[in-house]
Amino acid sequence: MTQVLVIGYVWPEPNSSAAGSHMMSLLKLFRAQGWQVEFASPAQRTEHMEDLAQYGISSADIALNCSSFDAYLGELKPDIVMFDRFMMEEQFGWRVDTYAPNALKILDTEDLQCLRGARHEAHKADKEFDTADLHTDLAKREIAAILRSDLSLIISSYEMQLLNQVFKVDSQLLHHLPFMVDLSALPTHTPSFAERQHFMTIGNFRHAPNWDAVLYLQQIWPLIRKQLPKAELHIYGSYPPPKATALHNPKTGFLIKGWADDALKVMSAARVCLAPLRFGAGIKGKLLEAMITATPSVTTSIGAEGMHLDLPWNGALHNDPQAFADAAVQLHENEAEFTAAQEHGRAILNQVYDSNTLASALLARINDMQQNLALHRRENFTGQMLKHHTMRSTQYMAQWIEAKNSIKS
Repeated sequence: MTQVLVIGYVWPEPNSSAAGSHMMSLLKLFRAQGWQVEFASPAQRTEHMEDLAQYGISSADIALNCSSFDAYLGELKPDIVMFDRFMMEEQFGWRVDTYAPNALKILDTEDLQCLRGARHEAHKADKEFDTADLHTDLAKREIAAILRSDLSLIISSYEMQLLNQVFKVDSQLLHHLPFMVDLSALPTHTPSFAERQHFMTIGNFRHAPNWDAVLYLQQIWPLIRKQLPKAELHIYGSYPPPKATALHNPKTGFLIKGWADDALKVMSAARVCLAPLRFGAGIKGKLLEAMITATPSVTTSIGAEGMHLDLPWNGALHNDPQAFADAAVQLHENEAEFTAAQEHGRAILNQVYDSNTLASALLARINDMQQNLALHRRENFTGQMLKHHTMRSTQYMAQWIEAKNSIKS
C-alpha cells in the first residue's frame, strides 16, 4: 500500500485559510486512492486545526534540526513525501534524500512566496511591481526548492507562466493545480437577490494581503456608503488583532465580525463580496467561495489573477477606489447585473475548478513519475547539482578547516 507523508508548515485550518482548504483537498484525494496518509508538522497544534483522524489520516509532531526525524522517516518508509511550502523542503528535503531516497518528492507551493514578498515590498515602496523585483534571496531559496523536488504543484496559471518565462523552470518539474471543487456538491439553492443584503469580506487577519485589504476598505467604504447610507460591510476572519477590532464602527456600518464558524453561510447571506487586494499571489479562496455560493465579487487585477482564464469575471475588476466602489454599488442594487455575475461564476467553476478533471490529471502525473523516477531525476541535472551543493558545503567546509587550524595554532 502506498504510504504518503505530508510535512506541513502549519496544521491545516480549512476554515481559516485557502491554503488549509487546498491542503485538505489533497489529503482527502490521497486517502480516496486507498493510500496511507500521515501528516507531520513541527508547528504547534491550533484550536482551529482540522481533525485529521476523522478522515483516516494519522498525524505526528516532528522537530526541526533534529536527527529524530531520520529515525522516524526510516520507520515510516514513505513512497511519496509532500512538502507544504518550500521552507519544509529546505528543512527536511535533504533528510528525505538520505533516508527515503526512492520516495517521490512533491512540493506544494500553495502560492509563490517570492512573488507575494516582492509585491509586498513594491507596495510598501509605493512603486509599480516589476518582474525584476523578483530576483531576491527569497526567490533563490524558493526556486532552488522547486528544482530539488521531483514535482511542484503550482496553484495559479500566472505563476506557471512566471516560473517558465522568468525563472526558466522546466515544465516537467511543474504541475498546474488550482483548487479542486466538487461540482456535484455545489449548493442546489442559494439565497436570491432579494434574500441577501449588505457587503462582506473574509480572510485570515494574520495574512498580510488580507490585513492590507481591510485598511484599503477604509478608503473605499465611505465611497460606497455615500451612495448607500444604510449599507453594512461585514468583515470576517480568523485571529483578528486588537488593531482590527478597533476599526469596528457601527455608526458607519464598518463591522469587524471576526471568526466565522461557516464561511460559506456568511458569504451566502451577503449580496456582494469585496476583495480589494493590492498585493499577494496564488488563488484567493474568498473569491472562489464567492463563486461557490453564487455571490458576485468585486476585486482587483491581482485578486483575480490566474483564476478565470479569459472568462468574464464573477462581478467586476477595478484597481481604482472610486471605480471599485461604483461597481460594488451597481452589483448590490442591479439585479440583472447580479444575476449575470452569478452565471459568469458558474462558468468559471465548470471550466477551471472541476475536481474530477484536476484530480485525474494529478494522479496520472504522480503515477507516471513513480514509474519513471530515475529517468526523471537524471534529466533534472540542475536539481541534482543543487542537492550536491546544498548548504553551500564548499564554503562551510573551508570555514570549518580554517577554524580548526586557528585552534591548533
